[in-house]
Amino acid sequence: MKKQPNIVFIISDDQGYWSLGCSGNEEIISPNIDRLAQEGMRFENFFCTSPVCSPARASLLTGTIPSQHGVHDWLRDDDEKQSALEYLAGQYSYTKALAENGYCCALSGKWHMGAAGKVQQGFTHWFSHKSGGGPYYGAPMYKDGVLYREERYVTEAITEDALEFLDTRREQEQPFYLHVAYTAPHAPWLNNHPKEYTDLYKDCPFESVPHLPRHPDSIYLTDEVAKDERGNLIGYFAAVTAMDAGIGKIMEKLEDMGIAEDTLVVFTADNGFSCGHHGFWGKGNATFPLNMYEESVKVPFIVRHPGHIPAGAVCDALVSAYDFMPTLLDYLDLKASDHGNRPGMSFAPALRGEAFNQHEEVVVMDEYGPNRMIRGRRFKYVARYPYGPNELYDLKTDPGETNNLLMSGGFEELEQEMRLRLETWFSKYVNPEIDGAKEAVFGSGQTGLAGLWGKGVSGHSCDDYIKENPNFAPYRMK
Repeated sequence: MKKQPNIVFIISDDQGYWSLGCSGNEEIISPNIDRLAQEGMRFENFFCTSPVCSPARASLLTGTIPSQHGVHDWLRDDDEKQSALEYLAGQYSYTKALAENGYCCALSGKWHMGAAGKVQQGFTHWFSHKSGGGPYYGAPMYKDGVLYREERYVTEAITEDALEFLDTRREQEQPFYLHVAYTAPHAPWLNNHPKEYTDLYKDCPFESVPHLPRHPDSIYLTDEVAKDERGNLIGYFAAVTAMDAGIGKIMEKLEDMGIAEDTLVVFTADNGFSCGHHGFWGKGNATFPLNMYEESVKVPFIVRHPGHIPAGAVCDALVSAYDFMPTLLDYLDLKASDHGNRPGMSFAPALRGEAFNQHEEVVVMDEYGPNRMIRGRRFKYVARYPYGPNELYDLKTDPGETNNLLMSGGFEELEQEMRLRLETWFSKYVNPEIDGAKEAVFGSGQTGLAGLWGKGVSGHSCDDYIKENPNFAPYRMK
């Protein structure tokens, strides 16, 4: 029986597709990720399923959309009860499928899908961040079930744990899956990163990011960054470069162990990010109403498997994170045992260098609470339930998404057509018990189970958040 390849899955946090050298950014220093692209395949149009971390990660792992798995916003863990809530309990994931088929599954880094202190979803090795972000020094981490403060730079701590796990796999016949989940380049950016990396950008002009007037719908983060935009840019770029150095060490370890050619390496991000793009800093919840701009929904995606995946290849197919689970299992010739109703399609043929049976107008769907998006090759339509404002962009003539065609009229027929396609698609997959279009999600964090699963208790209370962030108060009146 042919031995299955090992898998190293590396995921960054809040990383825009534009923030890598292999994507055309000539200012950022990312040689190891660029090398992965040179030795593997880079996807130019890979989209998250929700432009915020927890639902995006849950969709990657389960192959389902937020309105199927019930995670609609980033998960708050302000108290012990919230921290212990296992949002994915009873759900099936590709890591469960891998474990069922003999893989040893390991987590090093960020989980942020509930009950971070509990080993779950087929994993056995579990080194996890308690929360979704926070300081890079003194990060709350679980090691062997014990919560402690990690005094090392957390990017290095995550890398070191991944390397230690790899050392345990020497001379082992059992294939492994290693999930390396960095918190980089998530905030904070000021005074949180080693000088050896921030010094690399002390003279950088940062011409690779726009410097635009403030977006009128921006929330507090944009205003905070404006107090020291350059310092925050240095921190963001330095966080990427520090993570890249860690990835280099992991690649070096695979080579040292002699298993680089037997290992499938995937690099991606949970959701996109804007560093001044459109006039704001952040992701889908960087504005209110929540946004679905390209910078928020498009993420880097690179796959390397020497001798199996064409080196230096670039694929422009429109694919989504909900396609990842069927693609991975197809590539490994494995089957999900739960027979779930998943919307994704496998793009494994593209990884093999074979013709990829895609339609010219492949449709990508996305959702963030009561906001849903349909994106084809040319047009993108965003529906906001129940009141709008809705948006329609011609990405061919307006790639910067500056002209909402619905503001000028004359596109009613196209809007009707795209709205029908969007709602028809979602109707096939949404679980009405936890339908995101009915959830009061506005980006302040989820505090409990969604919809009927919450047994009458809303999972999206925002009163405390508004008290802490008075700039949000007017939005209750919008």
